[in-house]
Amino acid sequence: MVNANEQPAAAVAVLGAGGTMGRPIAVNLAAAGMAVRAWNRSAERAEPLAEHGIEIAATPAEAVAGARLIITMLSDAGAVRETVEGEDGALAAAAGGATWAQMSTIGIEPTEECAELAAQRGLVFVDAPVLGTKAPAEQGELIVLASGPDGARPAVEPAFEAIGKRTIWAGEAGAGTRLKLVVNSWLLSVVEGAAETIALAEGIGVDPEDFFDAIAGGPLDLPYMQMKARAMIARDFEPSFRLALAAKDADLVLDAAQRHHLDLPMLTTIALRMQEGVHEHGDEDVSATFRTSAGPAA
Repeated sequence: MVNANEQPAAAVAVLGAGGTMGRPIAVNLAAAGMAVRAWNRSAERAEPLAEHGIEIAATPAEAVAGARLIITMLSDAGAVRETVEGEDGALAAAAGGATWAQMSTIGIEPTEECAELAAQRGLVFVDAPVLGTKAPAEQGELIVLASGPDGARPAVEPAFEAIGKRTIWAGEAGAGTRLKLVVNSWLLSVVEGAAETIALAEGIGVDPEDFFDAIAGGPLDLPYMQMKARAMIARDFEPSFRLALAAKDADLVLDAAQRHHLDLPMLTTIALRMQEGVHEHGDEDVSATFRTSAGPAA
């Protein structure tokens, strides 16, 4: 554990380093030769990172002391606020001029709030949610949807190259989050569409393999749909993207639509359906929304 009074410099601080995404991000940064200090709310989940030469901090403030790049990868906006604010929060100890890459999926308004907090503390703010789940994170093949000032790129691009296979710069801070919400609306639509398609096929006595054969290689085929639909058929819901987080993201999509006075009934229905499954299946993969659509047959 790092002594709070004798902090060695860390190139990168990763806050939320014990999670499905945060853990491999920290590992890949260290593997790229960066000095990494990590913190996680459940400290025991971050402890294995020490095997990768990563320092483990007791508080967010301890983690960011001396860091030139701060990465937050947490479950939701509430977790981000709790981590960066307060006496032991990251912003209390962040060095002026450091760069804060906020990589959690938290929605439009919380991202704007984070940008304001960063400005108040003299930090450079980069909004950079990612596309990808557990396996791409472990393989360093995330897609980073970055947005922020052009001058911030030299500070973050080496880290983004270590954790991802591609970085898309979308514009000013906040544009990355808006792009992530658009992509998530498509992802959620594909998963729920697959769930109801497989539920319909099984319910009316059609072999789902015949469905796959009918669309194979044509414009209706989609690798992601195939992957999730086959998991539904196999009743294999090992999580790579938890249903609880998918439901949270669906709500963020609706918040964005309402903010811009858009009437999107399909996405509203998808959000409600995913919330239905959270109580019993929230820790399973997003494909477990199939259980709700298929009912007892699932």
